[in-house]
Amino acid sequence: MTATLREYFAGVQHRLPDEAERVLRALDDYGPMNKEELSLTAKVKRAVLDHVVMQLYALGLVDVATEGKSKMCSMTSLGWDFLELSKAG
Repeated sequence: MTATLREYFAGVQHRLPDEAERVLRALDDYGPMNKEELSLTAKVKRAVLDHVVMQLYALGLVDVATEGKSKMCSMTSLGWDFLELSKAG
């Protein structure tokens, strides 16, 4: 059983919470940022953001790196592909 990337992304998009798209769009529009900035920019409560970021990280759509005391979030190349395919329809 082999699914195309488009079919896989469609399944992922269906299962992710609505906040996930807002997080990805914020990272797309403004680039890498820490979780506090991301929470404000994406308009996602911080407690919810932590869960969403971990889901996106587990799927390989977002990378999380530690810089000092901050956790910096950025999109991966797979995340860019996911966002482009979700924009296309």
